[in-house]
Amino acid sequence: MHNRIKAQLARGESSIGTWQMIGHPVVSEILAQAGFDWVVLDIEHGVFDWPAALGHVQVIQGHGCPVLFRLPISAPEQFKWALDTGAEGVIVPMIRTVEDARRAIGYAKYPPEGERGISIGRAHAYGAAFEDYVATANAETLVALQIEHIDAVHNIEGICALPGLDVVFVGPYDLSGTMGLMGQVTHPDVEAAMARVVRAAQDAGVVPGLLIVDPKPGEVAQRVAEGFRFISIGLDTKMLIDAAREMATRR
Repeated sequence: MHNRIKAQLARGESSIGTWQMIGHPVVSEILAQAGFDWVVLDIEHGVFDWPAALGHVQVIQGHGCPVLFRLPISAPEQFKWALDTGAEGVIVPMIRTVEDARRAIGYAKYPPEGERGISIGRAHAYGAAFEDYVATANAETLVALQIEHIDAVHNIEGICALPGLDVVFVGPYDLSGTMGLMGQVTHPDVEAAMARVVRAAQDAGVVPGLLIVDPKPGEVAQRVAEGFRFISIGLDTKMLIDAAREMATRR
């Protein structure tokens, strides 16, 4: 297993992907061909289910684009279902404590480093590449933990110190809500919390990440300058809404 996203981050580059909510393979094809570094399939809030998710992975990777899953919950079976499809990694929601983070990392790793269940699926070429996959999966699987609660910010230094963690990924909408600032993602207090995450991550050699739903001109470059290197821009639903509304005004 070779993970292009992890290789990109290891070179010190920024990695820019996008977010898919609509559970239809045509949407997966469009996003996979658009030029993003990766596509996230959102199983937490998107219109997906696990049996159908495998087809989306096949479509996206078939166009040479890596794919990640945003899991619905940090539970061992969710990691097994996602990673056995051959996805390059997972984004884990609502991490609040160091112990939450430790468990999530362990769910993504095979023994002895973790407790991921061993099976034979698409990730293992249905058995044809079993030995190669299990020998490299712990090192090559990307693990991103979502920092979307103020409790996680308070615990961020301990979270970033854990081995096996690749990315701390700020979810500004949930974070703002837990701070009593619902939707105020650029409020100075929210920005200060995000800056603390960046500092802790950089000090620990972890990559800071960020979701930007509706990037303004120059915003991605600004966030990269602030230290964020793993950035998801846009949502398929928002892209469709924006394009449809703009088109509707052409009379």
